[in-house]
Amino acid sequence: MTRRVLPYRVPSEDVVNADSWQLVVEDGEVALPEALPDWDYHMDLRVRRNVRIDVDQARRQSGLPEDASLLISAVWTATGSNLSGPAQHLRLTGTGTVTTEFDVLLRGSDLGGLLLLDTALVLADRRSDARPSSPRRAGSVLWSDRAELRLQGDAPQFPMAVIDFARTSFPDDAAWHLQISGGMEHATMGALLLLVNERNAVTATAFQNAARPRPIDRIVLSAVYADAARIMIEHALADDDFAENADFTDGSLGTTLLSLFDQLFPGQSINDVRLRQRQSPALFASDLQAAVRIFEVS
Repeated sequence: MTRRVLPYRVPSEDVVNADSWQLVVEDGEVALPEALPDWDYHMDLRVRRNVRIDVDQARRQSGLPEDASLLISAVWTATGSNLSGPAQHLRLTGTGTVTTEFDVLLRGSDLGGLLLLDTALVLADRRSDARPSSPRRAGSVLWSDRAELRLQGDAPQFPMAVIDFARTSFPDDAAWHLQISGGMEHATMGALLLLVNERNAVTATAFQNAARPRPIDRIVLSAVYADAARIMIEHALADDDFAENADFTDGSLGTTLLSLFDQLFPGQSINDVRLRQRQSPALFASDLQAAVRIFEVS
């Protein structure tokens, strides 16, 4: 593991003994996987881990006095939503080995993209009496680690809502509708909204079962993804600002669409694909169908 070189003394790695993060599921706990390909924004996540800290050794090896207060903290960051926040923290003022249990509930509406879980042991308060080689500023990191969980596989993820289409301007019998608003510089989280018709039981149930989809649910989700990808790509190609040399900001709709385009049409230029879509829309539809690998369910 790569370790940063800090301008002050830090304890050895064995001062902190951290268990791996566990994902809480219906049947208990499983080791945090690398990815959750069936995750959606309605799925909250609960994660746990135990961390044991030898606070005496942490202070001694860092050159801190015995009364120095330490803090063990966990912070989450979601790249898809550009949100982050403190998950849990505990001030360590005693002696000996202290065991901390992290039990964190993360709201699905706050997440997306790559979920980063950072745990750190830090100096809790500023020490004006610290030695020159010792940490003195509050928040000085003595130990840290990071876990990652990818919440977006090949499919684009965005906020969604289940509503009754009979109360909207959408056709009563439509199964879903992808709403795109704003320009390329608008934030993805505010520009995209997938609406699912609660009257369509097959589709609504598929999204309810997204964490553990049945074969029929996987087929429905594949169809929704294929249609959403088509709408997003067609929306992008219709905008002349959508180009390889465009400099969209992180988290913007333009960046999301560029990423999706690169996934579906690797090595192809936007202009070539745009011309093909305009000259032969039926062939382009088949190209896109192949690119999203519709109905290739595992």
